[in-house]
Amino acid sequence: MGTVTSGMAEQLIRARRATRAFLPDPVPDETIEAVFHLAGAAPSNSNAQPWQVEVVSGAARDNLAGALVAAGRAGRQTVDFPYSDDIYSPVHQGRRAAFGAAVYDALGIGRDDRELRAAYDTKSLSFYDAPHVALLYAPESGDARLTADVGMYAQTLLLAMAAYGVASCPQALLSFYADTVRETLGVTGGKLLFGIAFGYADPTASINSVTVGREPLEKTTRFHR
Repeated sequence: MGTVTSGMAEQLIRARRATRAFLPDPVPDETIEAVFHLAGAAPSNSNAQPWQVEVVSGAARDNLAGALVAAGRAGRQTVDFPYSDDIYSPVHQGRRAAFGAAVYDALGIGRDDRELRAAYDTKSLSFYDAPHVALLYAPESGDARLTADVGMYAQTLLLAMAAYGVASCPQALLSFYADTVRETLGVTGGKLLFGIAFGYADPTASINSVTVGREPLEKTTRFHR
């Protein structure tokens, strides 16, 4: 039994990937509720469960997408967590560059094609056409430990979605429009960490066939025995 369970867990974890093209078909309400109920089993320091999640569908989803696209075109970016490319070391930057090249190659977008890249950013602000999006908030304090708890919740949520056959894509870009999200949804309190678009994957979209590698274990992990 243990071997079977381990195999199922490995299949679930390795099969999960970011989806960037969705079908318009909505996920049934009962499935959504089951997914988020399961995600609530995520661990947290002292069981504080410091996450706040806003799940957006239907007309509310369309309204939010429209507001985000408008804010993007107007350059109205606001962040709850300050960002700079300097947070990435040269090693991290190399991995990001390889990932970006794979994505844009699958989309047929050239490195210097600013117009097509901007158009793709607009698609991203529309959640890649996903019928649902979840916005994940950390506590107002922005404490690193509590924010890390939200990260553990997010991974649990992504795996719960995968277990129910729901495709997903974590979207850091949405956090660059924190005030737009807050104002459109009427959210009070908390800091927007990122969003997760979700729905059913479009099997015909080439972008959904992109796979990215992982570093060899010895590059990221040390065993002390």
